[in-house]
Amino acid sequence: MTITQAWLFLIALSLGSTVLAWSGVAGGWAALAILALAWIKAQIILRRYLGLAQAPSWSRGFALVLGLYMLGMMGLAAAG
Repeated sequence: MTITQAWLFLIALSLGSTVLAWSGVAGGWAALAILALAWIKAQIILRRYLGLAQAPSWSRGFALVLGLYMLGMMGLAAAG
């Protein structure tokens, strides 16, 4: 994935979360969907823009921490 493709994908994911927020869908499912899109965006930013794709061990470490954080946020969203 080139930087331009990553940028276009980030724009598409941002539009997706904006559409979800404006659609009027409320509750845990909307929050989970928006958090999932944010998780994907964070992974793209870490790997493509910060260059962690060239450092696999750092990439795995950041992915683990981000994954634990996002799972915690998703658990809170589902419980609320």
